Amino acid sequence: MTGLENLRGIAGVGLILAISWGLSENRARFPWRLAIGAILAQLVLVLILFGVPASRVLLTAAGAAVDGLSSSTQVGVKFVFGFLAGAGGQPYPVSDPSSLFLLGFRVLPVILVICALSALLWHWRILRWLTQGFGFVFQKTMGLRGAPALATAATIFMGQVEGPIFIRGYLNSLTRSEIFLLLTVGMSCVSGSTVVAYATILKGVLPNAAAHVLTASLISAPAGILLARIFVPRDPALEEPSDFDAARSKTYESSIDALIKGTTDGLQIVLSVAATLIVFVALIAMVDGLMGLLPSVGGARLSVERVLGLIFAPLAWIIGVPWREAPAAGSLLGVKLVLTEISAFLDLSHLGMAAISDRTRIMMTYALCGFANIASVGINVAGYSILVPERRGEVMGMVWKAMAAGFLATCMTAAIVGALPASLYGR
Repeated sequence: MTGLENLRGIAGVGLILAISWGLSENRARFPWRLAIGAILAQLVLVLILFGVPASRVLLTAAGAAVDGLSSSTQVGVKFVFGFLAGAGGQPYPVSDPSSLFLLGFRVLPVILVICALSALLWHWRILRWLTQGFGFVFQKTMGLRGAPALATAATIFMGQVEGPIFIRGYLNSLTRSEIFLLLTVGMSCVSGSTVVAYATILKGVLPNAAAHVLTASLISAPAGILLARIFVPRDPALEEPSDFDAARSKTYESSIDALIKGTTDGLQIVLSVAATLIVFVALIAMVDGLMGLLPSVGGARLSVERVLGLIFAPLAWIIGVPWREAPAAGSLLGVKLVLTEISAFLDLSHLGMAAISDRTRIMMTYALCGFANIASVGINVAGYSILVPERRGEVMGMVWKAMAAGFLATCMTAAIVGALPASLYGR
């Protein structure tokens, strides 16, 4: 059975490419060489990261670093909020320890700390060097020009709107295909700050959670680039080779300035995430209430989660999830698309071992690790309206298609991960 599921994952990759080709603006320009190269790049990265002993050591170290960041953050949270942070020392009997895990105190503060730390690492040129290295790789292997290559690399670490900030002076000169590529990659990956948050959520239910989340955001970038090039093919005549001047990228005056501005930026992100979750979860609760007035179907009341599970179950199945687990996996995909990936990760953390297998849990971690959701549509329109107001109308015309491409890119990554032997991941 497992062998057939692995093969079905390969078929899922083919189906996703076919869907993308069907939605392409120019079907005659299918990037065959890029398709082969991107898929091979994902396979090689997974094999290196999980198959090479030295890489496993690095991933384990990354997991320990994530745990350390989470623990350190809780020290700061407890200093400000005391026992309300749920970090121990409650002045009352606790009958359900699991209820002490509060998203606002355990996950969102991590985003704040990582944003500040990222700004400091950028000022110290560590993150800048790492971003330029990945940008060089994307430029040479994926055929990207200098500025989009660096923005793509920055997006992996900084986020869907934060990445393009580093090439703000170049955005107006990018082609339509390149703008769409940045939108798609932004929705197919997540930021470094949220990676730690997701790993914190999954820590108790997925071994090596940090390693999987870090890998997911990294290897989804080639998939995002590929699907973006299929949806909106590049015109070689318009994309003449060019380099990027890193000296014109974002700078800070000092380490303290980096920490202060990073904290300020992080606060905006935390407030945005919290507000978005409140509004979208409330809206879904309203819809659930209305659906509860309808007659039961199959002996159970209708709900948004159940309907999404039915809609996306075939997609979950085709990428390699067993049919018995497809409704639960499909529900996670739907929640990620309609709400946010944080809501989906929380739902994944609450699914018991009887609901989905270890293999499916790993696959869904990769499928959910991306910003492709309705809320991100608004975030991108708002962000690009500030960064490049001259092309706001063009962005609005492409952003929904970019959301679809980003969503399919993470599903493609999950299919590739599922096509490989489960033993590779220590299972």
